Amino acid sequence: QVQLVESGGGLVQAGGSLRLSCAASGRTFNNYGMGWFRQAPGKEREFVAAIRWSGGMSYYADSVKGRFTISRDNARNTVYLQMDSLKPEDTAVYYCARDGRLFYSGLQYGLAGEYDYWGQGTQVTVSS
Repeated sequence: QVQLVESGGGLVQAGGSLRLSCAASGRTFNNYGMGWFRQAPGKEREFVAAIRWSGGMSYYADSVKGRFTISRDNARNTVYLQMDSLKPEDTAVYYCARDGRLFYSGLQYGLAGEYDYWGQGTQVTVSS
């Protein structure tokens, strides 16, 4: 069983920054890609960013490209999401998730159905 625990959410003004963390339990963290998704009130969950199991490649939704950076520290079983130049439309609950495909090195990271473990979410609110 894998547990994912997010932290780092909060209230920030537009243009500000936050860094989300996601700590994972288990000994196979570095064998799987990790992703961040978000869900705003009344909207469906959407892909934000993902990072390959090796950490060598990362992928972003167009809406956050150039503003958000995903990274991972396999020694700490932790994945991060650095969010800069935040906008009110970034307001959502942010979830980290584990890509269920062992050692996946393809190019498709945006489908929620490929992720098998999810955190409980952390609220990010950006005021205008």
